[in-house]
Amino acid sequence: MVKPKQLGHLVIRVRDLEKSERFYSDILGLHVTNKRPGQMTFMSAVDSSSHELALVPVGPDAPGPEKNRVGLFHFAWEMESFDDLKELYARMKSNDVNVQSVGDHGISLGVYFTDPDGNEIEAYYEMPKDEWPEEGDLFAGEFPDSLE
Repeated sequence: MVKPKQLGHLVIRVRDLEKSERFYSDILGLHVTNKRPGQMTFMSAVDSSSHELALVPVGPDAPGPEKNRVGLFHFAWEMESFDDLKELYARMKSNDVNVQSVGDHGISLGVYFTDPDGNEIEAYYEMPKDEWPEEGDLFAGEFPDSLE
């Protein structure tokens, strides 16, 4: 059976394109790869991709995402190391980013936060596969108060 190679990119609607560009650039370190002024901004975390994220403005009065509705729950960015995740967490805290929770999933550690429009995002570090538990629930874990 033919199947996709991997998830390629995500396009999200935002109220304020410039504000969202700054957030994804200043907090997550993404860089703008292309722009269609006033229509769409393409961003990437790596130089080898045209984009992993595209932002589309829908205006300042657009309603935000709603919990318990069909649709996207969150999207996630994998971090290179646990130290990188801790550094990102510190940057979020010092920039008053709305951190929702921290999750220890057994095989990964994640920080859940929202962007300026209320879209939920996870930044996580996944343990090397040889460190995963050999039996039991791979995603068992808990939600500590912080990474500090």
